[in-house]
Amino acid sequence: MQTVVKINNLVKRYGDLVALDHFNLEIMEGEIFGLLGPNGSGKSTTIHCLLSLLEYDKGDIKVFGEEMKPDSYHLKKDIGIIMQNVAVFDRLTVEENIDYFCGLYIKDKKKKKELVQEAIDFVELNDFKKFYPKKLSGGLLRRLNIACGIAHKPKLIILDEPTVAVDPQSRNNILEGIKRLNKEGATIIYTTHYMEEVEQICTRIAIMDKGKSIAVGTKEELKSMVKTGETIQVDVPKLMENQLEQISKLPHTKKLSYENEVLHVQYTKGKHNLIRLLDYFREQDIAFGRVTSELPTLNDVFLEITGKELRDQ
Repeated sequence: MQTVVKINNLVKRYGDLVALDHFNLEIMEGEIFGLLGPNGSGKSTTIHCLLSLLEYDKGDIKVFGEEMKPDSYHLKKDIGIIMQNVAVFDRLTVEENIDYFCGLYIKDKKKKKELVQEAIDFVELNDFKKFYPKKLSGGLLRRLNIACGIAHKPKLIILDEPTVAVDPQSRNNILEGIKRLNKEGATIIYTTHYMEEVEQICTRIAIMDKGKSIAVGTKEELKSMVKTGETIQVDVPKLMENQLEQISKLPHTKKLSYENEVLHVQYTKGKHNLIRLLDYFREQDIAFGRVTSELPTLNDVFLEITGKELRDQ
């Protein structure tokens, strides 16, 4: 695979604030690459520097193997960008908006018309072609924003928090659309602070905090970096203090809590934790109800590495 984006030792300061602190990143062709981190971690600044929309203090940025500069229009024509804030023209219809943005890159009228219709089909806005943006819901506006950014068939698509403030159905439509774009050949950069979205669609992930890349890999690789294992939850009507103490001494138990007749047990890595816990209940003749087991999440990775929740500001 070819390297599509390579960022080396990037530093960006706003006065005394260091927004990017010797940040490194490499994205390969065909990836859906997630930039995951809380608000203020440097995700959007990274994107703005990558596009040469911001000057930076130090470092190198290459796109498609070439240095990215403000006037690198031959590179930028193969990039589609969908920012967090919807950027469309209120006085143009859905179709006119997409036609305008596509026309910035495609001059052949016949080809442009075909691409505009393909984009409308892709985001499923055929029923809204003649609508003006103010008549669209938030979810439909996001889909229009995406259509404007991808109509010219870019090789690299950057989506910066595209699902903020949209309803669950629109969010699912957007995520499914991103996966389809990737299958059609586009390399995707996806920034978000919603860990569940990254787990759902991204092939590789960089976790950012305070302008640094603190961990990079597939979700499986990231989860293997930490000691946190599965978390088991059991509905138990009554547990005595001595029983809780005995459970805490079972192998691989990291910590437990018991509130409102629900037992939570978090484990370090280890096998057969659930079997061992249920065997203890049977041996002690302890009645229990619903049992659930959850594997570690990216938030567990972030929490263990940084000491705070992923969504902390």
